[in-house]
Amino acid sequence: MSRRIALSVVAGVVVLGGAGAFALAYAGDQDPAPALAHSTVRYSAPEAGHQGSFSFTTEVGAPSGVKSLKVLAWPEKSEFAKKHLTAEEMAEVESATCTPAGGHTVRCVYKDAVSAADVASSPHGAWHVAVLATAKDGHTTFDTRAADFTIG
Repeated sequence: MSRRIALSVVAGVVVLGGAGAFALAYAGDQDPAPALAHSTVRYSAPEAGHQGSFSFTTEVGAPSGVKSLKVLAWPEKSEFAKKHLTAEEMAEVESATCTPAGGHTVRCVYKDAVSAADVASSPHGAWHVAVLATAKDGHTTFDTRAADFTIG
């Protein structure tokens, strides 16, 4: 083998090896737990005989993909504030509807109608939105205060 060919092969191996090491380092830095971004909540009270609404929207990303997002609105003046809501309790609540948003990210939306009777029987004041995001590989992210709103 000529010296020029041997140097080219060695240079190619060094470049590919460096790229492979960078890719492994980058992959190792990725957190397998789902990540939440751009969370928003909208609440409108019922008025003049029309229902109100509650909606929560967030983007969830996970290297393995997103399996589900559970959503629960809870009043600050409740038993959850005293005893702390758990991920196990969140497993029993309703799921948001998630649609692909590119790569390993989904956009999840949870919506519910709010009646005048709902508001009359609910504590007024600060409320929080708790979420439990579950990745396809089983990793979870639990945030008891992903967003806040007020019922007044």
